[in-house]
Amino acid sequence: MKLDRMLTIIVMLLNRSRISAKELAEKFEVSVRTVYRDIESINMAGIPILSYPGNNGGFGIMENYKLSHQLLTLDSLCSILSTLQGVNATLEDAEIDASIEKLRNLIPQDKAHHLDLHMEQIIVGMEPWAYTSKQKQWIKQIRSAIAQSRLVTIAYRSYSNETSTRLVEPMSLVFKGYTWYLFAYCQLKEDFRVFRISRILDLQLEDEVFQRRDKSYHEVEEASEKELPTISVTLKFSPQVRARVEDIFDRETIEFGSQGELIVTAQFPEKEWYLSLILSFGEHVEVLGPEKVRQAVAARVQSMHKIYQ
Repeated sequence: MKLDRMLTIIVMLLNRSRISAKELAEKFEVSVRTVYRDIESINMAGIPILSYPGNNGGFGIMENYKLSHQLLTLDSLCSILSTLQGVNATLEDAEIDASIEKLRNLIPQDKAHHLDLHMEQIIVGMEPWAYTSKQKQWIKQIRSAIAQSRLVTIAYRSYSNETSTRLVEPMSLVFKGYTWYLFAYCQLKEDFRVFRISRILDLQLEDEVFQRRDKSYHEVEEASEKELPTISVTLKFSPQVRARVEDIFDRETIEFGSQGELIVTAQFPEKEWYLSLILSFGEHVEVLGPEKVRQAVAARVQSMHKIYQ
C-alpha cells in the first residue's frame, strides 16, 4: 500500500540522517522511480525532504523539522491511534498493526503517558453485536479481495428471505449502523449493491481479477437516498421510553403532552425496517398517522397476537 509505504519512509527518515533511493527501493521491492514519486508526494504533504547528491547522498528530512508540530498535533495523533485500534479489533489486520506501531513511535517518550490517558478517555468499539468468527474471517477475505481486485462468489439471503448466488466485484467494506456491509458490483444484477455481511451464507474468493469501476459507495448511497420515497409518520410514546426516543430522534422535533407523553413526527424511508422500529417499542408507542401506517402496524400486532392465543 502506497500510504503505508510513505508512512514507513517518513519514520525511517526521522530516525536516520539520510537514506538512499536504492536502499528504499530494495526494502519495499519497488523501482527507484516509484521511490522518487513517493518522496515527491511526501514533500507535497508539507514534510520537507532534502535530496543530497554524490556517493554518500540520498534523502533526509530538513534539520530541526518537528513532525508532531508541522503535520499532526499530539491530540490528533492520539485520536488517530484510538480509531485505528477500534477498527482493527474487528479486522485484526497485520498492516494496520504495523501502522499503529509506527505512529506510536512518532510520540516522544516523555509524552507516552498522554497517549495512555487518551486511550482511556476515548474508546472506539467497532465490533458488531453477535459477531461470529466466520463473519470476521469473511471480512478479512473480502478486504484481501478488494486489495487484489479479485472476484468473489457469495451465497446470500436477502431481507425478504430470498437466497441467491452472486458473482461480485468487491469495492468497499462499510461499517454502518453497528454492522459491516460489502459494497460491490453484482454481475447478476448488472448494478452496484450493498450486502450485509451477517446475511452472507458462504463466500469464495475467485482467481479471476477485475478492473475496478469508477464509482464510490458515497456516490451510489447519495443517489439511492434521493430516489427512495419517504413517508411522514407521527408517533406518540409513553414517558417510560423517553430515553430511547431521545436516542433515536432529534430532541428539537419532540413535543410533550400534558401527561408526559412524547409526540414525534419523523420522515422515514419507505422500507420495511421502519415498521420494525415502531414495533420494537411495543405497548409504549401509538401511530397517530397516517392511517395506512397505523393499519399496517395494527395488522402486524394482530398477527403476533394469534401466535400467543
